[in-house]
Amino acid sequence: MKINHVDIFVMASQIWTQQHNAFHFVRSNKVTQTLKNFVYKNSRTYGTDQFKPKKAVVLRKMTRYEFEKMVSKGSSEEELKNYLEGKRSDYNGLRSRHENHCRSIDSITKSLVNHGIETKVVSRHQFTSDLIQWADVLFTAGGDGTYLLAASKVFDHHKPLIGINTDPSRSEGCLCLPKEQYSGVRFEHALQRLLEGKFRWKRRQRIRITMSGHHENDEAIELHDQQLQFYEHRFSEHVGESETYRQNVNVLENSTSPRVLPVLALNEVFIGECLSSRVSYYKIKVDDHSIEKHKSSGIAVCTGTGSTSWFYHINNLPQQAIKTILGYANELMPGGKTNLLDSNLIYKVTQRYNDSLKFDPSEPKMAFTTRDPVRNGVFQVGNPKGFAKQIQICSRMWDACLVVDGGSSFKFNDGAVATLEIREEDALKTVVFD
Repeated sequence: MKINHVDIFVMASQIWTQQHNAFHFVRSNKVTQTLKNFVYKNSRTYGTDQFKPKKAVVLRKMTRYEFEKMVSKGSSEEELKNYLEGKRSDYNGLRSRHENHCRSIDSITKSLVNHGIETKVVSRHQFTSDLIQWADVLFTAGGDGTYLLAASKVFDHHKPLIGINTDPSRSEGCLCLPKEQYSGVRFEHALQRLLEGKFRWKRRQRIRITMSGHHENDEAIELHDQQLQFYEHRFSEHVGESETYRQNVNVLENSTSPRVLPVLALNEVFIGECLSSRVSYYKIKVDDHSIEKHKSSGIAVCTGTGSTSWFYHINNLPQQAIKTILGYANELMPGGKTNLLDSNLIYKVTQRYNDSLKFDPSEPKMAFTTRDPVRNGVFQVGNPKGFAKQIQICSRMWDACLVVDGGSSFKFNDGAVATLEIREEDALKTVVFD
């Protein structure tokens, strides 16, 4: 029987991961190394039959220099320089990084064309579904932001998306190929390796969002465009904040006209009031648990890819916090025979806790966290964070949004219902260099 190497890698990586208690049986070095070798052997692709694109699309980022040129609306170069210096921006630095980015684009394009691959370089406004369907492979030239923008619009799970970091000195580019060896100006080395099959495929799970109730047919607000169209405009309808007119109806069970949103979240989905100082009020149902009413600073839901990003920074604890907690425990322990303030112990506890927040991008589950939950006699938050297969959220807010990967924003005012879930057919096809 022929075994699909992608499926082997997904299943084996779930066993291999050491983040969660359910998988902690993989402890001995011998077993772990054997499993690593098994995964590597069965997930690696050899030969050019695995990667033979004839048509490629390169999505290029908008540089800060281009952004400022667009905002200044036809100003001369000298006027732009004076404007930027007036707000303490480095004109020369922006111009230099823009030119480096353009050189990277030229290098990527030249390499693809030299290998007989028809190539189209486009901006985000030109990155359409027809163009995605036309291409055999999709590249992004920029950083993680450009990669996330592309990933949200790719619905064909057979279409590979590969990120190239064009500014390695200022961008970490966690979703891109390793920047030290394969940045934009070194793209030829990356392409050669891809064509030789010296890589492995990896599936990154994404979140599908189904909207029902109010606003299910609203179009997305692209936050990238909002920056260009002045700046503090909210694109939202302000409605009465009073709740006296609401019917006592469980909207989660009576919503109609569901619509799957035209974007998928590779990192995370954030739901909350647009104005961060205003409390977010909503009802939430996690898997088969009962519905809870929450007041908080909003809720973030992430994939394994996003578990190392915003979700991680919301929840991780510094060593000082662990030291304080262990100090209290040390004082309360009867007899005080064990020293919980040992610096090595504090470091290990901190690492163990923070590592537990991360999980593999291929795992078909979501993690959620409620930011600054209000707890009192009315609002009880049973689990402020955890893992889930499906989450339903019903809005009781009046100027709220649902934001996908920091790019696409949807109105999420009173009566709107969002269902978030992971489906295997939505996983994004990517590559990994070992």
